[in-house]
Amino acid sequence: MDEMKLLDVLSLHPRATVTDLADILGESEDNVDSAMKDLENKKILCGYHTVINWDKTNIDHVDAFIGVSAKPERGKGYDKIAERIAKFPEVSALYLTSGTSEFLLSVNAKTMREVADFVGEKLAPIEGVAATVTMFVLKKYKVNGVIMDMEPEVEDDRMPVSA
Repeated sequence: MDEMKLLDVLSLHPRATVTDLADILGESEDNVDSAMKDLENKKILCGYHTVINWDKTNIDHVDAFIGVSAKPERGKGYDKIAERIAKFPEVSALYLTSGTSEFLLSVNAKTMREVADFVGEKLAPIEGVAATVTMFVLKKYKVNGVIMDMEPEVEDDRMPVSA
């Protein structure tokens, strides 16, 4: 079974059933199911996610990106700091990056105050964290390849005229 094809289909259709995947890939359901379990065990396939447009709900929701400057620990590098940060439930994603900050965090909360409290009370006091920069998401245009609430462009069907 071609695992790359399976991953490609799943990335576009995470809710596809094993039956649907088998039909799309021309494989047996047993082969697809076995391949998926193998990919999950190898931590290649790490989850099945839903994209929610929180602006269309009546639920308070704030997303923020936080750049974190940190000093690596001798013998452990940045991994020990990352382990501490990753344990917080407010952190939905954590990346080691190049550039002005060592880490980039995606944080979800109900209010801006909750994000501020998280930064001030939990994140900044971590040993090795030197500085933070918080950026609040004001509007989402595209998330995980899904275009959010944007009006499609209207094509101009007029004939070009020149004088």
